[in-house]
Amino acid sequence: MAPTVIIGAGPAGLTAARALIAGGVTDVTILERNPEAGGLPRFCGHLGWGFFDYHRIWSGPRYARRLVEDARGATIRTNVSVTALGPGGVLEISTPQGRETLTPRAVLLAAGIRETSRAARLIGGTRPWGVVSTGAFQEMVYAGGQMPFRRPVVIGTELVSFSALLTARHAGIRPVAMIEEAARITARRPGDLFARHLLGVPVLTRTRLVSIEGTSRVDGVIVEENGVERRIDCDGVIVTGRFAPEAALLRGGPLALDPATGGPQIDCFYRTSDPAIFAAGNVLRPVEHSGQAAAEGAAAAAAMLRDHLPAPAEAIPVTPAGALRYAYPQHVFRDAGAITLYARASQAHRGTLRLKADGHTLVERRIDALPERRITLTIPEGALTQTGRLELELA
Repeated sequence: MAPTVIIGAGPAGLTAARALIAGGVTDVTILERNPEAGGLPRFCGHLGWGFFDYHRIWSGPRYARRLVEDARGATIRTNVSVTALGPGGVLEISTPQGRETLTPRAVLLAAGIRETSRAARLIGGTRPWGVVSTGAFQEMVYAGGQMPFRRPVVIGTELVSFSALLTARHAGIRPVAMIEEAARITARRPGDLFARHLLGVPVLTRTRLVSIEGTSRVDGVIVEENGVERRIDCDGVIVTGRFAPEAALLRGGPLALDPATGGPQIDCFYRTSDPAIFAAGNVLRPVEHSGQAAAEGAAAAAAMLRDHLPAPAEAIPVTPAGALRYAYPQHVFRDAGAITLYARASQAHRGTLRLKADGHTLVERRIDALPERRITLTIPEGALTQTGRLELELA
């Protein structure tokens, strides 16, 4: 029997494997491009992992080990890159032994996310050594035991940016500043108070990184605050956040992509535009914590275990409107029971979130939204009585 294949051995993929095996699927193969399964948590040695799915507070490596342990029964193939995804889920893969073609029964995309690079952010200046992403920094510290710099600046204030601060503390590194262009930090407060008062790291809001300076290695950065440029002496730059789904494999392939999320379009059963291919976790959008990614992996597995799913032709499109940046799932079904829609605002907004069909409001609630905060709206069972296009609006 052809296997069920999961692409990505992080929280979403490993949790989905566990759920599929518990549901009676006997042949589950997980493909992981890295040498070890477990995903990004492997290199996050600080506490804070496992709360939402295991109701424990573990370090990242402990959490990753537990995810792998609980996926026992699945075949995990590491150092494997998926080079092509074809219609029906046909996969071309590159392995240490050579190239292979797989024809699975079903595929789950759980490839996760990547941070936006310095080049993609158009940061000017020289190209010295000492500019790293959060992931590279954490791998240097926790896996390699390295101290790549002593006094870096951290660019960004997302949750992952504070993870970088904790990694620096573990290594005895003292960042000289966190830099944020917006008027407030992206992560929830009191993250800025934690950085300033407990870790001794100044948090500079309304501040833009103009350029990086140095010859062989970083020796400073130029920032702009309120129209005035100044120099900050440092010996490294940690470029954090601004995540994007790891969707390079999907471009030019058989799946419909959502330009707003950057990931594949899905229906409320986590099924993509190809009925043999499902998707879950951070490959759907940037970015959620590991507990949410794991929950979506479990939900996708539950859908894959169902004997029957509605025909794709019966799907009702959902489009975002007003102050919303994106919404997913992008398709729902009338008889799917209660359905939760997820969205993000494009900017800070206080107003009404409403689901409309042909101009008529089906569900609504008042919200106070900030960018990078998950917004949810549940469609009660039986509320969808027609098959026209739906609009999720933040007004």
